[in-house]
Amino acid sequence: MAEQGKLDWQESFRRECGIRRVVILHGNLQDVVPDPTREGHWLTGRDAAAQSLRAAGYGQVVVWDRVNGVSGVDVAAWRAIQSAALRPAANTAGGDDDEDYDIGPAVPAASTGPAAARAVSQTLTPDDFFGTVARHLHQPASRDPVAFIVDWSHYLFGTANHLSEIERGWLLRIGAAAREAPVALGLEAIARPQSLLVLLADGALALPPSLYLNNALFKSVAVPLPSRLERRAVLLQLGHVFDLDPPLRPQSAALEDMADALDRLSHRDILSMARLSRQVGTMRPEALVALYRYGTRSSPWEQLDHAKLRSAPQRLAMRVKGQDEAIAAVNQVLVRAYTGLAGLQHSLRQRTPKGVLFFVGPTGVGKTELAKALAQFLFGDDEACLRFDMSEFNHEHADQRLVGAPPGYVGFEEGGQLTNAVRQRPFSLVLFDEIEKAHPRILDKFLQILEDGRLTDGKGETVSFSETVIVFTSNIGAADVRPDASDVRAEFIGHVREHFFKKLNRPELLGRIGESNIVPFNFIRSEAAMIEIARVKLEPLRQRLREKWGIEDLRFDDENLALHAIVGKADRSAGGRGVPNALMTHLFDPLSRFIFSELTHVEGGRGRVLKVVQAGRQAAFDFEWA
Repeated sequence: MAEQGKLDWQESFRRECGIRRVVILHGNLQDVVPDPTREGHWLTGRDAAAQSLRAAGYGQVVVWDRVNGVSGVDVAAWRAIQSAALRPAANTAGGDDDEDYDIGPAVPAASTGPAAARAVSQTLTPDDFFGTVARHLHQPASRDPVAFIVDWSHYLFGTANHLSEIERGWLLRIGAAAREAPVALGLEAIARPQSLLVLLADGALALPPSLYLNNALFKSVAVPLPSRLERRAVLLQLGHVFDLDPPLRPQSAALEDMADALDRLSHRDILSMARLSRQVGTMRPEALVALYRYGTRSSPWEQLDHAKLRSAPQRLAMRVKGQDEAIAAVNQVLVRAYTGLAGLQHSLRQRTPKGVLFFVGPTGVGKTELAKALAQFLFGDDEACLRFDMSEFNHEHADQRLVGAPPGYVGFEEGGQLTNAVRQRPFSLVLFDEIEKAHPRILDKFLQILEDGRLTDGKGETVSFSETVIVFTSNIGAADVRPDASDVRAEFIGHVREHFFKKLNRPELLGRIGESNIVPFNFIRSEAAMIEIARVKLEPLRQRLREKWGIEDLRFDDENLALHAIVGKADRSAGGRGVPNALMTHLFDPLSRFIFSELTHVEGGRGRVLKVVQAGRQAAFDFEWA
């Protein structure tokens, strides 16, 4: 723990260094960690590894990379290390060392030459360095073991299938040196450190797997991103630097929430955020996090206040008609999120999406429209609804379109459609339309999103879904549930359960979604609801006439009578979707013919009012200027 000055990976690293001959340290090595020996000082991952090795009993820790050469020891010490490597392997005399068993051939002394006398130099070649390392690994346990650290080791080797002969030679030298190192079983010798090689890499897979897989002499140790306790400790240490309201004080809610909000960020991120805080002035913690992560000073989630939330049912009902129960269910999810009782909105501790909804019901009842209305309510724009038609992802490898092709495949550089969209617009509603049509393999990606709140694309970059709302829509059961069923909601939920449990055999996905988040939609049978759907569609028509032709208004002698006639021509089997089709045929098309014949240029209707003349009670309309 950071408070104790000791990180878990450092403990694991020290333990493995005591029993292995080669350790691959990989992961978050570009980060810094607090120096436990000096308050207020920081160590790079490389320096922290070197400090751990010295604490483990290594008197000499040599760091080498291909550009800067050797560091960590002075010229005299390096010459001594090179000279010691030239002595033949032999048991150390005296004490328990006489009980050692050296399994493996002794290495004859190498010829003296430039490598034997080379000083600390940037011109030290990999051949020279690995030669010295190999000879030290061949030496039995001694009272002055040497630990060799190769920094940036992932830049030494190409991909596993494209290694040069020189690179294969280096790998062979490392592998052979570890394999042929003598085995010390004397009681005194076995307690002492052995000379060791440590490879620092961005990732374990950055090195050829043939080097270390199924090899007990090698061990990979991952350096993770800071844990919550480590982030909390750093925030406390930097509390005086951050300019926040409320400030970060011990045991304060602001401290605890911010420690959670910085999930998946490094110590360097926290240090950079502290500098940002001093530059931009006093901010709320969540606003500072949003500014650092996404480049925006405010989060739409901050604006979801009590007054706005109270208006949600009315605002959603303005666009979605005949689905009062569905709107009430969505509002309950928002209320649960707002109050924090579900661990969602206004709880920065939650890494998962702010909300998950599963809309199920027959076609044309407003499932997609409600998703768009919810996106507009939460994020102020219909464009914040990122829609993915899952019927386009019905083959086995379609997941590559969502997250991007893996390295080496066509389209790798483009990334994934889903990950790119969320990266560009982190505050959004992600709509997966007709989810039952997706290939089952896609479901694994949804599990990762719902469980961890993030997704890794084909380029290895992680995208966070913690600021999104996830909505699935489905027609599961629509062909089997009767419109006149006594409990439509229960029947739809039953069909959804059966689909996930029996057909897909993936109950865990339904468990992540939560049955309480399944929102069944009713069949639209009410004439009044159909008329209201038609009325909603008139407003975009009026707006378009105003913007393009300057027509001030579109008026009916009796709007209700006109809409009643149009709805009478709608295909009821298509639900609410039949209403726009009827509007297009009986109102929009005649109107377009009238405008085309009457107006020869866009200014012709400027400031004028267009009157709709209905033929009795029929869905037949003519037009005239008022």
